[in-house]
Amino acid sequence: MKKKLITATALFSFGIMLWAQTNNLSASVNRGEAIYKKECLSCHQVDGGGVPHMNPPLAQSSNVLKDKQKIIAVVLKGMSDRIPLDDEYYSNIMASHSYLTDQQIADVLTYVRNSFGNKATAVTVAEVKAVRGPVKKTTSQVKKS
Repeated sequence: MKKKLITATALFSFGIMLWAQTNNLSASVNRGEAIYKKECLSCHQVDGGGVPHMNPPLAQSSNVLKDKQKIIAVVLKGMSDRIPLDDEYYSNIMASHSYLTDQQIADVLTYVRNSFGNKATAVTVAEVKAVRGPVKKTTSQVKKS
């Protein structure tokens, strides 16, 4: 009887944990979709297909699906290089979106990594913070002694 209770409790806990993770992913994707529509859609298009030779596609893109740090850095710092991506070259300038919060960047990248036929793990706020690095205080933010 005790083993059954322990097993049932463990299964219930696992189910709650799985539900919470799915619910958090869903919430992040929903928030990210709104950010995508405002910040990304004009260049990367409604279907994530991009614009040939200008704005790279986000759909089934190795850039989106593989190295999270790289895609986070592109959103934070922008890009102006002519880059090869999946056997195609793209050369339009992408502006920095460093004005977005860490949560907004995590959400929009989680949306992109789970939309347009993509299926990948979520981007976390901690991962964005790690790439952004420490925020330096301006002189107006530093207390005078």
